[in-house]
Amino acid sequence: MIIIQKIQIPGLPTKKPRRLYICLPRDYEKTERRYPVLYMFDGHNVFYDRHATYGKSWGMREYLKKSKQQVIVVGIECNPEGNNRLSEYSPWDFSAWNLGRLKGRGRQTMDWITAQLKPEIDAQYRTLPDRAYTMIAGSSMGGLMAVYAAVAYNKIFSGAAALSPCLFLHPERLKRLIAKKRLAAPTRIYMDYGSAETEEQPDEWEVMFDMAAALSGAGGHVAAAVIPGAQHCEADWEKRIPLFMRYLRPEE
Repeated sequence: MIIIQKIQIPGLPTKKPRRLYICLPRDYEKTERRYPVLYMFDGHNVFYDRHATYGKSWGMREYLKKSKQQVIVVGIECNPEGNNRLSEYSPWDFSAWNLGRLKGRGRQTMDWITAQLKPEIDAQYRTLPDRAYTMIAGSSMGGLMAVYAAVAYNKIFSGAAALSPCLFLHPERLKRLIAKKRLAAPTRIYMDYGSAETEEQPDEWEVMFDMAAALSGAGGHVAAAVIPGAQHCEADWEKRIPLFMRYLRPEE
């Protein structure tokens, strides 16, 4: 069952409300069980093809139906207006892609997720609210945010999945942040790139593996991989759902 709500994020407005997706396990209404929670960026791309930016979703709903994973998945729609998605999904100011200087509002985004959204989800649904059962995931800029969240908000998230993450935007800032932290146990972080994503693949791979080493040195349990033939798209990210879900929840 997927519940869709309309929301506004204070300080990060859009001209129209965003959609918030709450996907409950199939046995949710039949038991009194409590469940882990996975928060996902770009929520409009997670469940429904008809809502997805390019007409193809991750197919997370189908995966959850077929698998034995019992988890609540919360998808948060991004701000699609102009460059606001890039701004909201970057922890720091940056310049890239000939867009000029963009303000990074990633910290505001994460403050809202952790201080407002998570408490509301925990109050309204039967969650396991402790960090051991709270995870976060995203792709591209959302993948960058997932890694950032796992480090900067490590008291809240024990697991993160970052598919095709834009780590190249802030490698030194992110490494300095990691160097200041000692990640709590357990902290499990999955990262990957597709081998067919960009012409700059080797550089992006190098940044990812360098970041994986830094995260491991800070106490994280890290998996980093290059996926042969995979491109930068939802159809290929969908294929990796079983990989990161089993990694984040190895006991299930």
